[in-house]
Amino acid sequence: MAKHKNLSIFVPHQGCPNQCAFCDQRSISGTQNPPSVKDVEKLCDAYLPQQNGEDYEIAFFGGSFTAIDRDYMESLLKAACSFVKRGRAMGIRISTRPDCIDQKVLGVLKEYGVTSIELGAQAMQDSVLCDNLRGHTVQAVVKASRLIKHNGFSLGLQMMTGMYGQQQNYMAMALDTAQQFVALKPDTVRIYPTVTLKNTFLEQVFLQGKYTPPTLEETVDICVKLMDIFEKADIRIIKMGLHADTGLEGKIVAGPYHQAFRELCLSGRCLEKIKEQLTNAKGKSFIIKVSSKELSQWKGQRNSNIHTLAALGYTVQIVADSSVAKGQFNIQSTD
Repeated sequence: MAKHKNLSIFVPHQGCPNQCAFCDQRSISGTQNPPSVKDVEKLCDAYLPQQNGEDYEIAFFGGSFTAIDRDYMESLLKAACSFVKRGRAMGIRISTRPDCIDQKVLGVLKEYGVTSIELGAQAMQDSVLCDNLRGHTVQAVVKASRLIKHNGFSLGLQMMTGMYGQQQNYMAMALDTAQQFVALKPDTVRIYPTVTLKNTFLEQVFLQGKYTPPTLEETVDICVKLMDIFEKADIRIIKMGLHADTGLEGKIVAGPYHQAFRELCLSGRCLEKIKEQLTNAKGKSFIIKVSSKELSQWKGQRNSNIHTLAALGYTVQIVADSSVAKGQFNIQSTD
């Protein structure tokens, strides 16, 4: 199967009616010019294949796309739609706020070839949304999600872990959000750990001692559980962790940021699978055979999984075996 590809076009924060606690996009977008119709046409022409573009989507990300000036929004969609009509892309993906979706705007999006809509839901607890100055409720997420699916669009939901207001139990809050997502039956999800950025409300409460983010290890543990939930529900995780960006790193005050966050989570999940098998296995010394394409994932970063198992009293060798399928593993005792 060919890998799905996005041509991402950043539309600055000007459409968003709120300044969320964790967001610094308003200051960022002040230094960035919004894309023009010619910019969109130029990017699409340079990046998209001349034909057979069924693996490509044109994606408008950044702010709240359906909250920007309507004429401007339609001009961008019209430019992108011309490439869809010519078969150079399969469709258009947009991201927006739950409270910026209604039947009228969905009609406009459908007219211009939008196929996928992602909602920045972030959390499914009203108190957390309020604490983070989101400006919408859980019910807005539910209503918008149902409208999107009813109108035939692919639904994507975006969530954040470790948010301000979830300090009582970061794990329980994340699992609750995930289960409520599952009930809405999205096609895809994105999972972003909350990081504290300079010049945000979150920085203020962090410096005041009112917010202590979860550690990187705690966040990986949370996301391993989330991966299980979404996989069992047949919901694809299309992004986990923040985009590796050297500019972003200079703005981080606190929080579980890691350039290879998804890989840490995949390794963490492999470790949990191994531990579950070893619980019922006889002996303490084992060879674990895995796909050669996933060897580093099963070993963990810097052999961290092997070291963790050793601390639990197990001696393991993790080796590549071409006969083992991706995602599978075979354990053999060497005692």
